[in-house]
Amino acid sequence: MTEPHTQPAPTSFRPTLSRRRGVTIGAVALLGLLLAQGVKVIPAGYVGVVFSAFSGVKPQPLQEGVHFVVPFVDRVNLYDARLQEVTLAHAVSNGEEGAIGARSKEGLDITVDVTVNFRIDRSKAAILHKELGRNYMVTVVRPQVRSKVRDAIGQFNAADLISTQRQAVEASITRSLSEIFAKNNLMLDSVLLRELRIPDSVAKAIEQKQTAEQQVAVERNRLQQANISAQRAVVEAEGAAKAAVAKARGEAEALSLRGKALRENPQLIQLTVAEKLSPGINTVMLPADGNFLLDLKSLSGARPATGSTGGGQ
Repeated sequence: MTEPHTQPAPTSFRPTLSRRRGVTIGAVALLGLLLAQGVKVIPAGYVGVVFSAFSGVKPQPLQEGVHFVVPFVDRVNLYDARLQEVTLAHAVSNGEEGAIGARSKEGLDITVDVTVNFRIDRSKAAILHKELGRNYMVTVVRPQVRSKVRDAIGQFNAADLISTQRQAVEASITRSLSEIFAKNNLMLDSVLLRELRIPDSVAKAIEQKQTAEQQVAVERNRLQQANISAQRAVVEAEGAAKAAVAKARGEAEALSLRGKALRENPQLIQLTVAEKLSPGINTVMLPADGNFLLDLKSLSGARPATGSTGGGQ
């Protein structure tokens, strides 16, 4: 039995299927490329600035999250919006610049180590990108930190810088840097003076001067205490003298008043005598013109004797 003969497929169909498959694959690849170019993800802590090939820098920056842009037309530039640090110190590392050399108010050399914390203004990232670009650390931050630190150091004496005016220096630097950073779409967070160094000879002279001033202050305090004690003694003596005078004056006035009363009232003399007598003596004062005193005991003793005589008669 003869097997049926199978007719082969027309060869014209094969190129058509291959062409369709290629078009499909190309379309998928093109769509994937468009999606890759049109979808942008802004990471946490960053802000995106869009540059359009047609209109330039777009004023509205892209915040964190997923965003759609025009493929092959818009380009997104990422800026770190987190807290940043610039340190200018004696021990340099990671490409940082060295410490700041400045002069005090009296012209002494001062070396300053400083750390400045700042961040870019998210809402003005497009202006920052347009005016400064990514090199704002080199073009603005570090030069301005050096300049403002020198200006602040020049307002104080060396002795004050290393003793009592450290916070005042930080405050002066903070005010001036805040103004210049705001003009450049940056926000200052803090200024930290890590170290202030002056020549050893100057530091020793300042220390000796401060020691001498402290000794003078101690002696001045002792002198003031002595003066206070002396003044207190004078005041106490004057008070005692015034009290004695007042007491004597009071006693004199009392005697004067008592004498006047006795002169005007002679009966008070009898009363005074009676008050001075012994409590065991019974006396009575008769307010007669004769001004005499009677002894009650003698009167009471005379009565029994008279009675016994009368009985004998």
